[in-house]
Amino acid sequence: MSVIRSVARTSMVSGGLILALAVPFQSAQAGKFQVLYAFQGGSDAANPFGAVIRNGGIRYGTTYYGGTNNDGAVFQLANDGTESVLYSFAGGTDGANPQTDLIKDSGGNLYGTTNAGGAKTCGTVFKVTPQGTKTTVVSFTCTDGAYPDAGVIADKEGNLFGTTYGGGAGNSGTVYKVTADGTESVVHDFSGGTDGAYPYGGLLAGKKGVLFGTTYGGGTAGVGTVFEVTAKEKESVLYAFKGGSDGAYPFANLIADSAGNLYGTTYYGGGTGCSGSGCGTVFKVAPGGTETVLHAFAGGNDGMGLQAGLVMDARGNLYGTTLYGGGSGCGGVGCGTVFKLAPDGTKTTLHAFSGSDGYGPAANMIADKKGNLYGTTFNGGGTGCGGDGCGVVFKLKE
Repeated sequence: MSVIRSVARTSMVSGGLILALAVPFQSAQAGKFQVLYAFQGGSDAANPFGAVIRNGGIRYGTTYYGGTNNDGAVFQLANDGTESVLYSFAGGTDGANPQTDLIKDSGGNLYGTTNAGGAKTCGTVFKVTPQGTKTTVVSFTCTDGAYPDAGVIADKEGNLFGTTYGGGAGNSGTVYKVTADGTESVVHDFSGGTDGAYPYGGLLAGKKGVLFGTTYGGGTAGVGTVFEVTAKEKESVLYAFKGGSDGAYPFANLIADSAGNLYGTTYYGGGTGCSGSGCGTVFKVAPGGTETVLHAFAGGNDGMGLQAGLVMDARGNLYGTTLYGGGSGCGGVGCGTVFKLAPDGTKTTLHAFSGSDGYGPAANMIADKKGNLYGTTFNGGGTGCGGDGCGVVFKLKE
């Protein structure tokens, strides 16, 4: 089972830059799946990794490839299905290959990251105005972090926080901060040991300035952690995965309920399926650090390989995606699924992708107040991009 490069949802911000916990939504009725847009590749943009955000009647997102220079793009999608590229990355010092979710401020400016490019080819943090003017906020030097796979979150003062997969003193990734004036600093350098390594996912903001996240590697067993960083920039591991039934290798960010329980996903673990490595899990970590597996995926029609995080409705139902499974299409591994996990542990597949309607949902979904879910798939939706399709934006009502 191959791994698509990670993306993880950070916070969608409207009406100003703020830190945010997961906001439950009202679940909808009457199931319906709809492809809102299928990317065509080339200057149209291709292969969305990140989630979409909404500002009025327009949805915004990023693509890893495509755009004028095939180095990725920021796109906008109107309610009538009209798509246009707001900004095409040029590679080099401009940045390349965004696989990020976006956030926006009260002026409609969008903030995100590029995985590559910049002055030292280690990635960037960028800003794009509603008119399509792009500014590089940070160009990583590798010693202060490298290859940000996730986007940023922001506090009320306009400070941005994020993670880099690599770089830093231990070359195992960082948590970083960017002040409102553009000054960047390292909040925590991961050592690659018991404190964790390679944070693919973004951050979740808790109370009193605490940040929560996951690392793909490191920890006592080397298969990932759930960590927290205090406002005084002290990092500690809340839970270190063991690599068996408890899960292994978390890609995505976390969400939290009102009691402070954290919820997330792992790509592997949870059983002996999927060639013995396990097919992935949905897990909960209590404030004291106790981990509980809420569902262990079995592969096949059940789905396998969780790369995206979760959203929660007002009743405590969790919604997410699996990168593969759900059938025998897409080379026999399945094209991926959208699932619902009830508080009593009942798991339901809401949609199994077929390829023509999308393949490989790697990004978190978002939900509106009516309970509509919106997401992206990296491939599928047509025959472009080498025959695999260039990806889609989709909408789903339960």
